[in-house]
Amino acid sequence: MPGSPRPAPSWVLLLRLLALLWPLGLGEACSCAPAHPQQHICHSALVIRAKISSEKVVPASADPADTEKMLRYEIKQIKMFKGFEKVKDVQYIYTPFDSSLCGVKLEANSQKQYLLTGQVLSDGKVFIHLCNYIEPWEDLSLVQRESLNHHYHLNCGCQITTCYTVPCTISAPNECLWTDWLLERKLYGYQAQHYVCMKHVDGTCSWYRGHLPLRKEFVDIVQP
Repeated sequence: MPGSPRPAPSWVLLLRLLALLWPLGLGEACSCAPAHPQQHICHSALVIRAKISSEKVVPASADPADTEKMLRYEIKQIKMFKGFEKVKDVQYIYTPFDSSLCGVKLEANSQKQYLLTGQVLSDGKVFIHLCNYIEPWEDLSLVQRESLNHHYHLNCGCQITTCYTVPCTISAPNECLWTDWLLERKLYGYQAQHYVCMKHVDGTCSWYRGHLPLRKEFVDIVQP
């Protein structure tokens, strides 16, 4: 209909949402709630391993009055772990150009490989930001790499709670307490690198350390 406003593209709406979520007093900062790698994998629509071929600054929308910019990364997809039902092969990923809007800076034209998690928008574009789990592939532990195929996906019914101070206790039987920040003062410490919150047949959840034979108390865990 002539003169009627055009709907904003979905990635523009995401940019505006990120702007609304800025913490007060942190105008130039991007702040994200902590999440264990397993939570990131469970809550992401897309999980892939990829190399970055090139980057380009592009308009956030077709509206000439919109001054927002996006970074468009051309990628070489190596493996997809999640998102098969939404996209078959990812050629481009998009992120806010402005770091205060949680834009992600990746190394292009290098041999570095990344684990990328993100959203698939209604128009099929893949959108990532700093609150997603984005790590150089070489920095992932062997347990993390192997859990991408099975363990993380099959245990999304478990809840993981970040412990900041003591006392820190579970509030539900399907809950695991994540203590990396409490014990090591960093998010992705030993627990994030080597443990999976796994579900028992009775619905309860417990930490399981990968690459160790299952102890007697874990024999009822549902294994992939």
